[in-house]
Amino acid sequence: MTLKPTKNSTMPPSRTTINKQVLDKVGTEHANEILQRLADEDAKISKRIQELALEYLTDVDPDGISEDIFYDLDILDVEDVWNNSGSTRYGYVDPYELAFEMFEEVLEPYIDDLRKCQKLSMDENAKLHCMGILLGIDQFEREGTTEFKDWAVDAPHENFIQVYKEWREENKNPKYLEEMDEFIKNNFPKWYGSVLK
Repeated sequence: MTLKPTKNSTMPPSRTTINKQVLDKVGTEHANEILQRLADEDAKISKRIQELALEYLTDVDPDGISEDIFYDLDILDVEDVWNNSGSTRYGYVDPYELAFEMFEEVLEPYIDDLRKCQKLSMDENAKLHCMGILLGIDQFEREGTTEFKDWAVDAPHENFIQVYKEWREENKNPKYLEEMDEFIKNNFPKWYGSVLK
């Protein structure tokens, strides 16, 4: 005999819902391991995973990256610098060094995306990522309104140079070097000379 659900009874969650719930509980780190194991077990699944992953990396919008970076930098709170620097029970923490580290931490996920493109030999996408990062750094240096900016005075220029140099070292396409050179000369004339040293 099969029992039919009554109007007031609850049906078990659908298979799709269960999968989403399970994946949410597993977390990103373990989800990556699961994807890798599936890819190792089946060549078709491996190819499809790669196709889907590349979709996330192929749509690169330098202006969007720039806006995100500017926003992320402009919301850095000077209170965090003040509260976590100076004399601590672990020793002295220089507020300027802390502000510099906070600046770098904001850029890190964007630089990771740039590195992923380079590892996959997606040279044009890497170039566009680099452009977006440089635009965001420059915009913050020119337009940032947060008091945090006063504690990270050298961070924009130094990180600008560092991001460019890291991209340049991994870039394999001479055409993109020329394009980036023109891009920096036209958009960041004040930093152009120091970037090319």
